[in-house]
Amino acid sequence: MTPTQLRAFAAIVRLGSVKRAAAELAVSEAAVSLHVGQLRRELGDKLFSRTAAGLAFTPGGLRLASRATELLGLQDRTILEVSQARNGRRLLRVATSSMFAEHAAPGLIDLFTGRAADLDVELSVHRSADFAQLLLTRTVDVAIGPRPAVVDEPMLCTPFLNYELALVAHPEHPLTRMRPGAGELREQTWLLGPSAAAEKGLVWSILRRIEVPEDRQQIFQSHAAALEEAKRGRGVALVVSFAAAQELANHELKKIVVPALQAREAWSILTLADRSAPAAASELRRFVMTPRATQAMLRGSGVSVGRFRPSIHVTLWS
Repeated sequence: MTPTQLRAFAAIVRLGSVKRAAAELAVSEAAVSLHVGQLRRELGDKLFSRTAAGLAFTPGGLRLASRATELLGLQDRTILEVSQARNGRRLLRVATSSMFAEHAAPGLIDLFTGRAADLDVELSVHRSADFAQLLLTRTVDVAIGPRPAVVDEPMLCTPFLNYELALVAHPEHPLTRMRPGAGELREQTWLLGPSAAAEKGLVWSILRRIEVPEDRQQIFQSHAAALEEAKRGRGVALVVSFAAAQELANHELKKIVVPALQAREAWSILTLADRSAPAAASELRRFVMTPRATQAMLRGSGVSVGRFRPSIHVTLWS
């Protein structure tokens, strides 16, 4: 099996069509079919067949699809490591949830990279539901955010920081002078960060529990932007408590008391088992549990992307 053959087959599995795979790889359909034919002969398996409903994969074809993605990810990782060794630098690729990326990642990553002059960090934002696939395909080395619903055996998942969401508004907002019920809450304009768009997250579950109508939800590109709107009296906002500590102390915002909000969760760090993970990933997993790391994450509401050190590269994924 060659990497070219595996890339062709992986593209077919992902896109569900030889034609679309050929278009993505910028080759002819005949070339993709040739690669599949070579794999079929070498493995003695049909791999897939065409049906009226689309492509139907054999058990062997599904197993090859899983292995192909893993092998190609490992190949890309190896090429990267060789390049790093030549240039005398290491790269750690970290996937995070949007809320952790905005509020806790800046302090953590800045302190962590300050300990190693040869280390670059690439930070990307993803749904926690995608963490397992990103790790297993070697797309990233570390994932940080809410614990996924399912954690596969090859991965290590360690909770390291509890946090609480608070519902806040301008001090003159009517809800700050009462204990509102679900009915009053549903009538408000909810000012939300990008975490509200992620299914199954803490913010999503709160909105579902209260049954906030979609036309009452305004989702901003950052949680900080939503908080600024709340400070202007334009609605209520869900915010990580420690991130709004300064605004609450300065009376720019005030908490709305909702006893049944149930807005506590923990951030976790996920890596592959020690033998599979890069050394820097294991180092970060150990470091994130230290008091110094906790202090760095709790320093405040974080910094903007523009304030990151040059060694940190940020990618936003929709």
